[in-house]
Amino acid sequence: MKDNANTDPLFEAIEFAVQAHAGQFRKGTSVPYIVHPIAVGRILAVAGCAPEIVIAGFLHDTVEDTAVTPDEIRKEFGEWVARLVCAVTESDRSAPWRQRKQGTLDKLRSADDDVLVLALADKIDNMCSIHDFLRRDGEQIWERFNRPRADQAWYFRSLASCFQERIHRAPALDLLPDFIQSVDTVFPQ
Repeated sequence: MKDNANTDPLFEAIEFAVQAHAGQFRKGTSVPYIVHPIAVGRILAVAGCAPEIVIAGFLHDTVEDTAVTPDEIRKEFGEWVARLVCAVTESDRSAPWRQRKQGTLDKLRSADDDVLVLALADKIDNMCSIHDFLRRDGEQIWERFNRPRADQAWYFRSLASCFQERIHRAPALDLLPDFIQSVDTVFPQ
């Protein structure tokens, strides 16, 4: 992170993310995209994560969804933050959906605790958004996604299983029940 006594790296990360995601909206909505990374950072901050993990939460989609590069993240926020952001970034956005999601699951099966808590916070907010839009708009929300409800259920249930197998320590362990409950609510069996 920059060494500047007049700025706080957390606020620098928020400003960086706001600029990077300018003009983007959540899929099929009029909700500014930046709401999501800020929510992810908030989840991590409230859980008591290290500042670098919170910063990575604010920045987690910048490399995947904007023109920001890993080197820019590294230069502005340090190696640890850049490593975390890259760890939750899909490597080949042109690959088929199922292959990309399987790749995410495969990476999480060997990820360290910092990556797991970051990925979990991201998925918690994704599930909260899906749940909110499902309550408001009904089943038509699945038309916003690249894949139908059944495929989304496979992915989120697979994530839940992976997180349950891999997460054994706080703060991720404290967040895990929220994710499991959200998955069970949105994709009841």
